[in-house]
Amino acid sequence: MGGTPVHDGARPDVLLIQPPIEDFYLTAKRTLPYGLASMAAVLRREGFSAALLDGLATSKSRPLAWPDELSHLHPFFGRNDRSPFALFHQWRHFGYSLQHIARMAHVSGAFLIGISSLFTAYADIALATAAAVRKACPRAVIVLGGHHPSALPEAVMGHPAVDYVLRGDGEVGLPLLAHALRAGSVALQTIPGLVWRRPDGTLGQNAPAVVTDLNGLPPPAFDLIDWRFYRRGERAGLTITAGRGCPQRCTYCAVNAATYHGYRCRSVASVMAELTSADRIAPVGFIDFEDEHLSVDREWFMALMDAIARKFAHRRPELRAMNGLFAPSLDDVMLGRMQQAGFKTLNLALITTARERLKRFGRPDVSADIDRVLRLSGDRGMDAVAYMMVAGPGQDPFEGLADLLFLAARRVLAGVSVFYPAPGSADYGWCDRHGLLPPHFGQMRATALPLAHTTDRVQAVTLLRLGRVLNFMKSVIDDGLALPSPAAAPRKMAMAAVTDRGAVGRMLLAAFLKDGMIRGLDADGEVYHHQVDMRLTRAFIDGLGRIRLRGARAAA
Repeated sequence: MGGTPVHDGARPDVLLIQPPIEDFYLTAKRTLPYGLASMAAVLRREGFSAALLDGLATSKSRPLAWPDELSHLHPFFGRNDRSPFALFHQWRHFGYSLQHIARMAHVSGAFLIGISSLFTAYADIALATAAAVRKACPRAVIVLGGHHPSALPEAVMGHPAVDYVLRGDGEVGLPLLAHALRAGSVALQTIPGLVWRRPDGTLGQNAPAVVTDLNGLPPPAFDLIDWRFYRRGERAGLTITAGRGCPQRCTYCAVNAATYHGYRCRSVASVMAELTSADRIAPVGFIDFEDEHLSVDREWFMALMDAIARKFAHRRPELRAMNGLFAPSLDDVMLGRMQQAGFKTLNLALITTARERLKRFGRPDVSADIDRVLRLSGDRGMDAVAYMMVAGPGQDPFEGLADLLFLAARRVLAGVSVFYPAPGSADYGWCDRHGLLPPHFGQMRATALPLAHTTDRVQAVTLLRLGRVLNFMKSVIDDGLALPSPAAAPRKMAMAAVTDRGAVGRMLLAAFLKDGMIRGLDADGEVYHHQVDMRLTRAFIDGLGRIRLRGARAAA
C-alpha cells in the first residue's frame, strides 16, 4: 500500500520519517532518504527494528495558496507562463498529507520517532509533521535531526511537539538515544549531539556528533526505501555520498572545512560495498554523488571510477555529481575514466568570474580550468552544465551578467543559482550582523529571492530569466536552426501555437532581441511582459553581439 512504512517487522522500535515538501517545484531524483536509511542500518546493528516512512515517495501533489511570507514574489511569478522562459508559478504540497503520515506513525507503534529536517526553507513543514505525529502518537518520543535543527536547535526546540534534537551525524546519537529511552536512563548529557529541555525549561545542548570513521558504518538500509518512486526509466536512481564535509571554505556553504563537518572521505571499498548493497536490492541505472569534492583526490577518484567500471561492466549506470565538480581537479585521463565508468554530463561549479567576489567568497578563479575541461570533455562527446551564483552579499548584478556572457561563449548550459543564507555558513552570520536575514525561515530559499543587497529582486529575477533565454538560444543552435531576427512581439498567439513551446520560444526570442523585454505566454494565448531590469537585458543583447554564441550539446 502506498505510504505504508517499509520496516523490519509488524511493530518497529524506531520510525524514521521524511516529511513532505511545499514549494514551487520538487527535484524528485534528489530526495531519496539516504541519511535516514543510513541511520536505520546503524539502529539495526544496535539491535533495534526500524521503519522508514517516506512522505515524498509518491507522485501525489496538490496546489496550495501562496504562503503570506512569499507575497513579495507575486509581481515576478504571479502569472502563469507557458513559454520556455517560465520560472515558477504554482505553489504545491508535494507528497502525502500530514494526516496520512500521522495515521501511519500511529499504526507503526514505534516508541521513538525521528523526523528529518534538512533545509531551513522546509522547517515549517517538518515541524507541522511533528505536530501531526504528536497528536496521533502522544506516548512516542519525537526527535528532529538534519541540517536545520543542527544549526538552529533553539528554534526547533521551541515547538512543543519536539522532545529532542540531534545535531550532526545522526548515526552516532540516535542509537544511543534509543538505548537510553529503552533503559529509562536520564544521562542525556552523554549523548553526542543531543539537545534537551532541563526541568527549569532551559536547553541542554551537546556539541554536534561526528562520525570519525565513515568506513565503519554499515551500508544504508536500502531495503527500507520505496524504490517505485526513485527510478530512472526501468532501473533505480540512487543518491549517495562518498564522504562528508568539504575541504574548501566557501563562505556561503555550511558544510565545509570551516564548520564542524570538517572533511571526511570514505574508502573506495566502503563506497563500493554501498553500491553493491543498493544494486542487489534495486538494480541501479543512475547514481548521483552529492559530494562537493568528489574528484579532488585524484588517486582515490581514479580508483573509484575503475571499481565502478568493473562492477557494472555489463550494465553501465549513468553517473552524475550534481552538486558540482571542481574543474581544476580534472584532467583528460580522469575524464576518460569517468566516461568509461558512466559519466555522460559534467556538472561544474563556476560560481563567478569576478575576481573580487571570488576573494570575498573564499573561492579560487576556475574560469581557465572550466575552459580546459570543456574543451577536453567536448572532444569526448560529454555534455556539461556550469553553475553560477547571483544576488549574493556584495554581488553586483552586472557581475552576474558577465558570467552569463562567459557561459554564452562556451559549449555549456548555464545554471543560474540565486544566493540564499544557509544557517551555519559564514555568510549567514554576515547577513545576520548586517540585518539582511529574511524574517521567515520559508524565505531562505533561492525561489524566494531572499537577499536584496547590492542586487535587488528585479535584477535577481532578470538574471534568472536571462539564464532561461540563454539556454533556449543554445538549444536552437543545437537543433541546427538559425536564431530568429529581431521582430515585434504579437499581442496574442493562436491556441494551436501555444502547445508548440519551441515555436513560442523562437517568436518571443525574436521580440526579446528587438527590444530587450522578456515576455510570457498565458493559457489563453495572451503575450505579456515579465518585470525585468532593462539595463541588464539590453546589456546582455549588446554582449551577445560581441561574442560567438555557442550551443551546449557536445559533438556526437
